[in-house]
Amino acid sequence: MRPVSPEAPRSTGFPFTAVVGMEDLQLALILAAISPAIGGVLIRGEKGTAKSTAVRALTEILPPVDVVPGCRFSCDPDHPDPACPDGPHQESATMTRPARLVELPVGATEDRVLGSLHLEKALAEGITAYEPGLLAAAHRGLLYVDEVNLLHDHLVDVLLDAAAMGRATVERDGVSVTHPARFVLVGTMNPEEGELRPQLLDRFGLTVDVAASRDPAIRVEVMRARLTYEADPLSFVVRYDGAQRELAERIIKARDLLSEVILTDAALRQIAEICASFDVDGMRADLVTARTAVAHAAWSGRTVVEVEDVRAAAKLALPHRKRRNPFDAPGLDDEQLEQAITDSTPPEPDPDDDPDGGPDGGGPDGGGSPDDVQNDGGQDDSGERAEDSREPNENVESAPGPAPSGQVAGSSEPYKARLLSVQAAGAGVAGRRSRALTEVGRVVGDRARVGRESGRPHLLATIRSAAPHQHARGRSGPGLAVRTSDVRLAVREGREGNLVLFCVDASGSMGTKKRMGEVKTAIVSLLLDAYQRRDTVGLVTFAGADATVALPPTGSVETAVRRLESLPTGGRTPLAEGLLQASEVLRIAAIRDPRRRPLLVLVTDGRATSGDKAFARARQAAGWIGQQGIASVVVDCEPRRGVRLGLAAELAADLGAEYLDLGEVAAGNLVRAVTDRRAA
Repeated sequence: MRPVSPEAPRSTGFPFTAVVGMEDLQLALILAAISPAIGGVLIRGEKGTAKSTAVRALTEILPPVDVVPGCRFSCDPDHPDPACPDGPHQESATMTRPARLVELPVGATEDRVLGSLHLEKALAEGITAYEPGLLAAAHRGLLYVDEVNLLHDHLVDVLLDAAAMGRATVERDGVSVTHPARFVLVGTMNPEEGELRPQLLDRFGLTVDVAASRDPAIRVEVMRARLTYEADPLSFVVRYDGAQRELAERIIKARDLLSEVILTDAALRQIAEICASFDVDGMRADLVTARTAVAHAAWSGRTVVEVEDVRAAAKLALPHRKRRNPFDAPGLDDEQLEQAITDSTPPEPDPDDDPDGGPDGGGPDGGGSPDDVQNDGGQDDSGERAEDSREPNENVESAPGPAPSGQVAGSSEPYKARLLSVQAAGAGVAGRRSRALTEVGRVVGDRARVGRESGRPHLLATIRSAAPHQHARGRSGPGLAVRTSDVRLAVREGREGNLVLFCVDASGSMGTKKRMGEVKTAIVSLLLDAYQRRDTVGLVTFAGADATVALPPTGSVETAVRRLESLPTGGRTPLAEGLLQASEVLRIAAIRDPRRRPLLVLVTDGRATSGDKAFARARQAAGWIGQQGIASVVVDCEPRRGVRLGLAAELAADLGAEYLDLGEVAAGNLVRAVTDRRAA
């Protein structure tokens, strides 16, 4: 690799070395640049934390790349790809260009990412004219996806294939084109907007969670740097030019040293034991941790991997691979990591140890006396835990009473939902729930192209459209005279996602803590189903004097579960306000995302506060929602014992909704009933 030349700064972008308070993020990006085999970096964090700024600034410190002149696929002159569509290449030709950062927009089409074939030239001239896409541009560089968690599933599939094979393949109408596509994948995301698919999450080698510092001094430093840069970008960049060049030279030295770093058997065993202690899935975690430890050693100027390198690698490579429940936030317990490192490090003999008495500490195990343990609170903690674990006898039924105000009931283990296919009502947002006409899926027909609209052409339909006009167009030789008006686009049937809005009665009339726990378990089960099907969810609660939007429609099902679990019960029942608030949420959601079909799930016993007049208002609100054609499900939480008023059933009739009794339907059945209702 050629050294960095002492030239002027390439651009006036914010310098990488000027980013303040993001040391872990900078280290992860640097290690991925030193060793692309690590597999890229996922950056998670709240908005406004300089995630995109740091990623875009990385290219300014990366070494330049040697490429074959004129090759649209950035082939390496020393090892040109024999199957390159622009080949064969002359091995002697070389050109050096800056490192490239290619941004993949969330709304990009598959043709834009993979590339496309020129259909008219293929039909008329019989030649394969391939227009490279973003994956070709990113080869031997960085591919950056901002808001990667919002990427459509069909684009996620494309990235997974390219990451696994190191090549991009375009199969279109009997023609196949393939080219190398090895890149460092960098993604940024806000966890509040939803999580990544597990398959894509595992493809990121490293992950970093970033947050704005709460230290006022650091926040002042960040503001000062940004304001100074905005006032005079060129002067600001020049000020950091020396640090930028020094960092770039250090990356080059680390790359050159990478092949000389020794990963000892002891380090390999330590990595394996650490990964096993965190119960990670598969072997990718072990391999990525090993590669990261080697890169960290090279970055530190060492030729042998040490414990410090393993520790740094584990902190970056394991948080998103630790086995967890779907709704648990990713993360790594520092104490558990240190314990795993200690347990996997061979002990060194200490000549000062007393062979007769054992280590210092007052006992044979060095842990103090039994009295010390008891005085530290062990007995008190045990007694408290025992008291908390006591539950009433479930075999003894008692008359349900109102839940105390502010009481929080927990949910039980959720049930797995059964996958059902439902009939689509029209075109929808790509997802995994209902049948719909989408951009991906199996071909079910064709249609005319509108204007300069892009999309996958339907080959046979295009030929049928052009064939009757060949004589009039003067075509007598081989091939077809194809015009833009002849091109037909494929109509595809896939699956769509839905907006599931829960409207939950959290008032005191919902009964016992056990009953509210059953309600939460049912809702969590449906949320688990939504997590797996990539649905959007929202949560409206009503209790006391008003209704509250506990969670606006979002893709973050994990946030919905956390809000639901912490939901207290008690107080009055403003049922009408809850329905009106839910209808307002659905109205706004329809404006923002008109293609996503909603499903309202009302969970209540129907007992509105203030008697008949309040219930009449609730019925009026329900009737108005029903007139909008919104699919609904009413879950009746009225106790089975005693006098049943049947108010929730009346609300279901006004809504035109499916009616379910919580006492008769388990959580899994609730999920199936809600799924079936989406066919309405």
